[in-house]
Amino acid sequence: MDFERVEARGLVKMYGPTRALSGVDLDLESGRVTVVEGPNGSGKSTLMALLSLLSRPTRGTLRFGPHDAESHPEALRRHIGVLSHASMLYPDLTGIEGLRFTARLHGVPAADATLAQLRARFDIGAFGDRPTRTYSRGQLQRVAIARALVHRPRLLLLDEPSTGLDAASVDRLVAAVREEKARGAIVALVTHDAALSSCLADATVTLARGRVVTPSGTEVRA
Repeated sequence: MDFERVEARGLVKMYGPTRALSGVDLDLESGRVTVVEGPNGSGKSTLMALLSLLSRPTRGTLRFGPHDAESHPEALRRHIGVLSHASMLYPDLTGIEGLRFTARLHGVPAADATLAQLRARFDIGAFGDRPTRTYSRGQLQRVAIARALVHRPRLLLLDEPSTGLDAASVDRLVAAVREEKARGAIVALVTHDAALSSCLADATVTLARGRVVTPSGTEVRA
């Protein structure tokens, strides 16, 4: 189930009486990094939850190439890598055990070699053999990013990936995103970090009050 682009049309998400998204259109393409910007409460994380198929829109459609998200959600999730505000790591497993478990879930071939590459890529040293509940915020973030990449996803969704990272780890993050882009992954990245956005963005989408707006704050209409 391959796809070269993701198309969102008219996405609306309601939480009771609260409208988190109000008709968002979005196009994501293979080999491109799309940065999603906007103030707190603008709908960025809600949009990422819908793109990850961990939440369903109240209205609107999502297509992954020729595939309708409503018809094939489980199959499509296997091709999506997600970094969210929650690490999605088990606190009593070591970081490496958590990565190995994720690799097994996705049927990653030669998992040991993949884990060794990720360990080096994100400088997951001896702390990778400790339970994740003992990690600093930066250590947890590095392993969580590795977890999102372990199965070489077609669509990579990163929500505030630089949170807790020191300068060297941000450099590793930038290199990793560029490598994923070069292999043809579709990348969407939420960040408040202007420097990270400027060095990675091929396209920028700005949200405000659940709508796509231009840099001047004017709503984009079809």
